[in-house]
Amino acid sequence: MSAIETQEQSRLAEARQGIDWRRWGPYLSERQWGTVREDYSKDGDAWSYFSHDQARSRAYHWGEDGLAGISDDHQRLCFALALWNGNDPILKERLFGLTNAEGNHGEDVKEYYYYLDSTPTHSYMKYLYKYPQNSYPYGDLIDTNRRRTRREMEYELLDTGVFDENRYFDVFVEYAKANTADILIQITVCNRGPDTAAIHVLPTVWFRNTWAWWPERPKPVLRAATTSGAGSIIEAEHDELGRMFLQCDGNPTLLFTDNDTNHERLFGGRNANPYVKDGINDFVVAGQRRAVNPDRTGTKAAVHYELNVAAGETAVTRLRLADTQTPEPFSHFAETLAARRREADEFYRSITPVGIGDDAANVMRQALSGMLWSKQHFLFDTDKWLKEHGVDPMRPNTELGVRNREWFHMEADHVFSMPDKWEYPWFAAWDLAFHTIALASVDIDFAKQQLELLLNQLYLHPTGQIPAYEWNFSDVNPPVQAWAAIFLCRVEQMRHGRTDIKFLKRMFGRLSANFGWWVNRKDRQGRSLFEGGFLGLDNIGVFDRSAPLPTGGHLEQADGTAWVALFCQNMLEIAAELAIEDPTYEDLCTSFMSKALLIAQAMNSIGPAGMWDEEDGFYYDVLQLPDGSATRLKVRSMVGLLPLCATTIIEASQRERMPALTALVHQKMRRMPELLNSIHATGPGHLGAEERGIFALVNEERLRRILTRMLDEEEFLSPYGIRALSRHHADHPYVFSVQGEEYRVGYVPAESDTGMFGGNSNWRGPIWMPVNVLIIRSLMHYYLYHGDNFNIECPTGSGKLMNLFEVARDIANRLSGIFLRDENGCRPVFGGAEKLQTDPEWRDHLMFYEYFHGDNGAGLGASHQTGWTGCVASLIDLFGKLDPQTFLRSGKMGEASS
Repeated sequence: MSAIETQEQSRLAEARQGIDWRRWGPYLSERQWGTVREDYSKDGDAWSYFSHDQARSRAYHWGEDGLAGISDDHQRLCFALALWNGNDPILKERLFGLTNAEGNHGEDVKEYYYYLDSTPTHSYMKYLYKYPQNSYPYGDLIDTNRRRTRREMEYELLDTGVFDENRYFDVFVEYAKANTADILIQITVCNRGPDTAAIHVLPTVWFRNTWAWWPERPKPVLRAATTSGAGSIIEAEHDELGRMFLQCDGNPTLLFTDNDTNHERLFGGRNANPYVKDGINDFVVAGQRRAVNPDRTGTKAAVHYELNVAAGETAVTRLRLADTQTPEPFSHFAETLAARRREADEFYRSITPVGIGDDAANVMRQALSGMLWSKQHFLFDTDKWLKEHGVDPMRPNTELGVRNREWFHMEADHVFSMPDKWEYPWFAAWDLAFHTIALASVDIDFAKQQLELLLNQLYLHPTGQIPAYEWNFSDVNPPVQAWAAIFLCRVEQMRHGRTDIKFLKRMFGRLSANFGWWVNRKDRQGRSLFEGGFLGLDNIGVFDRSAPLPTGGHLEQADGTAWVALFCQNMLEIAAELAIEDPTYEDLCTSFMSKALLIAQAMNSIGPAGMWDEEDGFYYDVLQLPDGSATRLKVRSMVGLLPLCATTIIEASQRERMPALTALVHQKMRRMPELLNSIHATGPGHLGAEERGIFALVNEERLRRILTRMLDEEEFLSPYGIRALSRHHADHPYVFSVQGEEYRVGYVPAESDTGMFGGNSNWRGPIWMPVNVLIIRSLMHYYLYHGDNFNIECPTGSGKLMNLFEVARDIANRLSGIFLRDENGCRPVFGGAEKLQTDPEWRDHLMFYEYFHGDNGAGLGASHQTGWTGCVASLIDLFGKLDPQTFLRSGKMGEASS
């Protein structure tokens, strides 16, 4: 059991006892406009209904957004930064980006901002925004990107020339908690340009608009508070939060308005209240003196600092947001801020492997900090939203075109770990499970809470389906929650010497409902061969796997079947853990084992209708046609690699703790030898290293054949990880003809050249972190069984033999190499962007992209998807601490040592 070593770990322990260190955090979205929640259109076009241009003037219904912002954990009171350089047509209150229709590769944020640091309780946080001094090129970005084709590069903010001659400000925002409700805020503006430049800094505080949508609730108020000393104070009063005070250093001007829609500007109507959401913008930018309330009261207020910063110089602004007024709020400000910085350093030093080097430590820290910054409050009462759209959930034929009508039970009001708070400012089911893997490194309690959220009765559908994401809660994501649950269990056992049985029981019960949904809804013929639709892999297939097939019939999916096989194994392992204390779970163990064997037999069958192709040595989806015939869709993709992931080790100690269950399993194995023939050899007479058993979908001979392809640099193995599609398809695209129309899949290493799924997501060649992580896990499990008795060429044809631990480590090093400086001092993630590669004010600030170029490792897709890409921190951690000999001795617990 690890001892408490740092102040931050002490805060985590206090939070476990009920002291609410997490009440305030970075829970603001970075884009509330363009979301499904704010969409009240007739055609469901969320991007067009609520645009960036409207966002400054239009009150949101379900959430708020801001720049470097924080809020309480129900987003009642919000704080964020606004800026003006004297040239922009509007205040910079939120990040700008292109909509799905405007971008040549779909939606894309066009700003440079970085999550530099955060502790898990948010006792210290640091954010950097790079703000141009010249006018921000809104129109140029929209027009140029709109003209470009899918095959062309995106037009980025750096390409516009707005950062030429370094004419920009680095704006650092730091937060430091003196206690759970006392937050010190320091804003540091650095002029990187050659000349003195003016900047308006407007720290802004406001209430989420509840009064327009829930008029029965008391309306909160902000007011200028009287003060006997220097400085200005804004008092906030809310019926649930009580009173909060924003104390401001110096004597800035306080500007007040209301967080209400400007109907006059947007719709040509009349404003019931003259002081509206964009009042502060109009006061500062347009000089409209009447746009703010002279009585200095309202529901939105800004602290207006006008600064002139000389070239190369820095200006500092300080504020303090707390539930009490401090007589001298800035007397010990610097000491407290320095202490929190020091404690953050101590915390990350305590979890970082010794000897990995400063660069890898920086990557690991920024990855984890980015995940902690990517928390967001998500509010969505689906029943209310549907009724506001005219849908009566009890009358199925009303307003048929409205999405998510069957999810009227959902009532979301929680902080979530988001994939990307601009590009994907909503929870995503399978993303969230991967988030918990990395979050376990810093905050196991938050990781467990996140994993349980979507299984809560407020989210989980009565049928057992887990909601996917707000664009379509009924989409199907891979069922990885059980895998994440057993992983978190092992982490807690390894680090804290305890097993959270209550957590496992809750997870097992709710996941059993979800497992039943999979079996009843996605096994069309009852043959233990599963469908599932796109299953998170978007455009990887010949067809849109979520739509009706042009051929008729249906797909039996190798990935869908492999996911459910892994689900079975994970549920078996959870049940086995629970059976140690409660023998009633033993029957459930055998039930899940039997189902996993049936899936293995169905998936591994030989013949024209089987997923395994003996000639190619690979798994494929099978198209079942209406006339009863079947054909394999022979695309060499991640779909055929995922069966490797249905692999679980059974430690000797697990068998010893459950002798009755072990005897029952062995008896069942003797009675069903035909099922055992379809999986990796295991059980009596087939035990591996350290007397381990293995439950694996792929046997040793097929494992070797699949790995030979996977580790071939002309196929899957990139210098930066495992590609989603074999490079073989660059010169040999797979073509399938239906009634004279060709459906084609070719290797595309960068952005997608197809409009399938909006064109902003590509699984036809790039490298994706989550599936790479699962492949690494499977190799580690195979190594625990085979040890040094299984070696394979890596890369294929190189003559270099490796055991499977070494192969896993090699892939992990390739993945982490995306972010690390290479022998030339460049980071592959930055591609050909010279400023990002060479400028000392840019090159060490990292962005964790959604996916990566299959050949050169450049970042692609969402630029701040620290979410599952943050798992790179877990890989750096794991292989920084673990060697093959230690792992072989420690077994599965070694996985959790990161």
